[in-house]
Amino acid sequence: MHISINREELIKPLNQVAGIVERRQTLPILSNLLIRCQGNQISLTGTDLEIEVVSQLQGETDGGGEITIPARKLLDICRALPTDAVIKITVESDKAIVTSGRSRFTLMTLPTGEFPNLEVGKWDLSLEIQQDAFKKLLDKTQFCMAQQDVRYYLNGLLLEFSGKVLRAVGTDGHRLGISEVGLNQDCGETRQIILPRKGVLELARFMEDKKEKVDIDINANHIRAKLKELTVTSKLIDGRFPDYHKVIPSAQTKLVKVEKEAFKDALNRAAILSNEKFRGLRFNIQKNAMVISAHNPEQEEAQEEVAIDYSGDELEIGFNSNYVIEAVSALDSKDVIFGLNDTNSSAVLNAPGDTATKYVVMPMRL
Repeated sequence: MHISINREELIKPLNQVAGIVERRQTLPILSNLLIRCQGNQISLTGTDLEIEVVSQLQGETDGGGEITIPARKLLDICRALPTDAVIKITVESDKAIVTSGRSRFTLMTLPTGEFPNLEVGKWDLSLEIQQDAFKKLLDKTQFCMAQQDVRYYLNGLLLEFSGKVLRAVGTDGHRLGISEVGLNQDCGETRQIILPRKGVLELARFMEDKKEKVDIDINANHIRAKLKELTVTSKLIDGRFPDYHKVIPSAQTKLVKVEKEAFKDALNRAAILSNEKFRGLRFNIQKNAMVISAHNPEQEEAQEEVAIDYSGDELEIGFNSNYVIEAVSALDSKDVIFGLNDTNSSAVLNAPGDTATKYVVMPMRL
């Protein structure tokens, strides 16, 4: 087998595929990527048994064949070569010879028969969505996912297909993020799947802020996203996501309108002196003013005052600073609506007039 390709044409797809390969693998074959040639079409495949990434590109080949080659080492070699380099890969016995100009590298290969293949079966639902809309959906909710929670279903993102709406929901049990986007086709009855954390991060990494379509296929165990020259397949989490509707307050009696950037800056400054473990901030909400304060075990204190649009009764409540800062940062608006009821009830944050994206944050005792 022989391949000849320009470095610039190889580096992007190689980056995409090698990104899924972990540096430390229980199976040696998982450190390799599968290179398959058919005519001038070359495919690169990487997998960690949970996610599979396949990238397609054009290059000069001698017809066909396939090999597995260490992913990270090949990527590092390509990165170190000059921008205008032509890379040639030939196979000799169980070795891959990579040459470019006066450079020559010999890499060990592993049998292609050992390379795992994700068995996905038939797809139950297929739809298409714009890349930028799908990326926005993932970006606005993924930071709310749990990390290494014993409730394994929280370590992922709920995707809910309902009629002409695709909804994403992430929660770690203390806060919740929900965002939705309209679809051009009707998906029928409500259907839910849970995408694992790594699958969410990989899909978000590959989506670009473009109007180009991405084809989404799902079944009981897998989701597949197909771009022009890239296919990402991920296993799903087998579990039941909690009923998120019960977490969202039906109404808020106290609505605070605050300028986003001023609010975020005040939160960031006050959080500097919050308790490093609990990250708590106290919010004292008065007529047209919000006082944000923090203190820590070293007897240090911070206080910030922000102008707000509010004329209701005074309220004092505590929240985790990180949760509020991340929610405010994710909203695309000049102002933020901070919806509250009482000291013991969750707050809802959203952009004025926008119900498609909202964040629910539980209060904390200070």
